[in-house]
Amino acid sequence: MDSSRFFAAYPLGIALLCVCLCAFGIVRYEGRPNTDADSAGAQSAAASSLPPLLPAIVTPVDLLPQPPASPADRSRTVIVQPGDSLALIFNREGLSAQALHRLVNTAPLGAQLARIAPSEEFSFLLDGDNRLLSLSYSPEPLRTLKFSREGERFRGEELIVEPQRTTAYKHGMIDHSLFTASQRAGLPDPVTMELAQIFQWDIDFVLDIRTGDSFYVLLEEEHLEGEFIGFGNILAAEFINQGESYRAARYVSPDGDANYFDPRGQSMRKAFIRAPVSFTRISSNFNLRRKHPLWNRSMPHRGIDYAAPTGTPIMASGDGVVAKASKTRANGNYVVLRHGEQFVTKYLHMSRIAGGIRAGKRVRQGDTIGYVGATGWATGPHLHYEFLVNGVHQNPRTVTLPDAEPVPAAEAERFRASTAPLLASLSAHRDKSLLVVGR
Repeated sequence: MDSSRFFAAYPLGIALLCVCLCAFGIVRYEGRPNTDADSAGAQSAAASSLPPLLPAIVTPVDLLPQPPASPADRSRTVIVQPGDSLALIFNREGLSAQALHRLVNTAPLGAQLARIAPSEEFSFLLDGDNRLLSLSYSPEPLRTLKFSREGERFRGEELIVEPQRTTAYKHGMIDHSLFTASQRAGLPDPVTMELAQIFQWDIDFVLDIRTGDSFYVLLEEEHLEGEFIGFGNILAAEFINQGESYRAARYVSPDGDANYFDPRGQSMRKAFIRAPVSFTRISSNFNLRRKHPLWNRSMPHRGIDYAAPTGTPIMASGDGVVAKASKTRANGNYVVLRHGEQFVTKYLHMSRIAGGIRAGKRVRQGDTIGYVGATGWATGPHLHYEFLVNGVHQNPRTVTLPDAEPVPAAEAERFRASTAPLLASLSAHRDKSLLVVGR
């Protein structure tokens, strides 16, 4: 067989033979000792004159055995469910009880983690071993508590976001109730409660409200990144009740204390709240000739009975000192407060007295001192409330109440400069809305 026919018949075998010979030659060549520079140059020249080899076979790095990678940190968001506690959440998420203990004992913010509520969110950052690295919790839209691991402990910080604030105006006409009118005007219930609290010393919002009453409110709107997130402070307000107008403006003192005053600088607050409980109705009025429902004989009723569900909080009607916190067969659980030398208030038939309320304890107006019940001589859950002036019982609904402190004379000019623009803006909006209604 001639050579041309041989190469034509066995091309693959010839190619493999050439590769093997070349490789063998290179191995032998590279295995020779390098004796001097001239021989090294010769080797280099010889190597450069060799024909190119086939491409080397390279194994990809990702196919080679690799050491195990460290698990990556990961985040997780948990929504609080009804009945949840942080302990239940940690258990459900497989987080350690030790981390929980250290979190809630992180002073001074850790204690706030005990007051979680449904629909709130927790954001966890965990390492690959499910170890907690950080936790974020927002009890309010603009306030976040963040706890970050530092070794085996946590460091807590409070992050406050300042929203953009604009001024809004709302008004409503009452045809059924204050809350119905407020909702129709676009005000949520908490703002309505704040509005009622501003005027509560002048207007009884259970008994005095009439169809046709109206309100006008100038208040803050809060925005975050251009999105409306809620209402801020009421800046100025007017309430017209049975034809009489009451106006108030918010004033912040140089010390940072914020309160509401009328245009003359008189405090909207009085030294006492007329009704120290959120009640559904008056079940018995002040009546010195009343016939007692249990004993069927004439017995003076020296206070007012405010019917309310059992457990409704009862507030101190004014600043004072607890004179008595006790229980008798007739009064049930009761508290007596002394307000200076002239005034005394009494609160009877409580289901229980609030924790910490005892003789000698100082209380502030609005502090919870007990809860509505039907203990003692009571036919149903209510608060029996008495008001004494110089030892003489007075009707709590009609007695003249002393005012709280007005704006100090030294701040009069500052007060006018702060509140006059607010009241003027409120009047302008009110007049405009009345003009629209009158068309």
